[in-house]
Amino acid sequence: MSVLLAGTPHANRVSVPLAHRNGPCSPVRGKGELPRAEMLRRDRERTEYIIRRASRSRRLQDNNDAVSVPTQLGSSYDSQEYVATVGLGTPAVPQTLILDTGSSLTWVQCKPCNSSQCYPQRLPLFDPNTSSSYSPVPCDSQECRALAAGIDGDGCTSDGDWGCAYEIHYGSGATPAGEYSTDALTLGPGAIVKRFHFGCGHHQQRGKFDMADGVLGLGRLPQSLAWQASARRGGGVFSHCLPPTGVSTGFLALGAPHDTSAFVFTPLLTMDDQPWFYQLMPTAISVAGQLLDIPPAVFREGVITDSGTVLSALQETAYTALRTAFRSAMAEYPLAPPVGHLDTCFNFTGYDNVTVPTVSLTFRGGATVHLDASSGVLMDGCLAFWSSGDEYTGLIGSVSQRTIEVLYDMPGRKVGFRTGAC
Repeated sequence: MSVLLAGTPHANRVSVPLAHRNGPCSPVRGKGELPRAEMLRRDRERTEYIIRRASRSRRLQDNNDAVSVPTQLGSSYDSQEYVATVGLGTPAVPQTLILDTGSSLTWVQCKPCNSSQCYPQRLPLFDPNTSSSYSPVPCDSQECRALAAGIDGDGCTSDGDWGCAYEIHYGSGATPAGEYSTDALTLGPGAIVKRFHFGCGHHQQRGKFDMADGVLGLGRLPQSLAWQASARRGGGVFSHCLPPTGVSTGFLALGAPHDTSAFVFTPLLTMDDQPWFYQLMPTAISVAGQLLDIPPAVFREGVITDSGTVLSALQETAYTALRTAFRSAMAEYPLAPPVGHLDTCFNFTGYDNVTVPTVSLTFRGGATVHLDASSGVLMDGCLAFWSSGDEYTGLIGSVSQRTIEVLYDMPGRKVGFRTGAC
């Protein structure tokens, strides 16, 4: 793709603010806010879907060789909780998009799209006719053929209404579809991705994306913003820091940082037939500094990191050990009834100060991430982990990534963590 990042500050990096969807900094705050039970239901469905997909591939290969990225789209579930506002088109029109490292294709809802085909959103639908830089991707192009390799059909519609068509099959049954297109994407003052490839959506069947204008894809495949935004230097490198509360703001940074001395790194793994997932290999878990007795074989299929999933799900054996140790460390506080599938909840009524033990996750290469009360141990008084119901694959959700800058370096085949970043 001949896509260049123009006018990027600091030579090779640009930062976009991130906000929690329901926080005061979010442009979609208070618009269709989900009840807690519905959020947990969606989150559980997304996790189970991703783990089912991952369970189809039982072989991990270390990325010691060049990564071969197939021309297909990954799938994800629609319970993402963090948003970024970018500009699309010329002149740039604000679009508030859900951050998703679990999928690669960015898409927005576009005109024409009537109320029976598009879900309600806060901002007006993007109108490609008002953008001087908009262009549909030709059916006979390599870009269209590459996109079509992972979806139904040949990439071109038979009715002639669209040119190169896309259709994403989300696990919830949502099937956003439309025309594969290019336009200018503005990430910040002077930072413009020319000829950014994205989906201009005209039909979002059964889609519920909580008033956002679309999805910002940051997966591992070529359609990802991570590859498109930095074609000249730092390609395939980005990081994000998810804010801990609704009143704080995090960031999405594209390109390679100049100084990585504050990061701890672990190898990025690849599944043979599910290469769009960001997968890491845990080696140990500690609670309050005490190493849990978890056989190494439990982690043999690794864990997937996903910004669009809220809670973290561990392999059954690992979660059982974590739950036992965490309850023991929190023994002075009475247990509360389970909330949805969260079975380790506490009643803090009458307690002015609550001491929460640190949960430490150690990954291959010795990279250790310490999670405390602010960075993802508890959510609404419950341990923000649950059992995936699978003895092979786990998942690290957004709650366990809060305040931590997570750096994805695809060419370098590694993932880094910097604590206290936002």
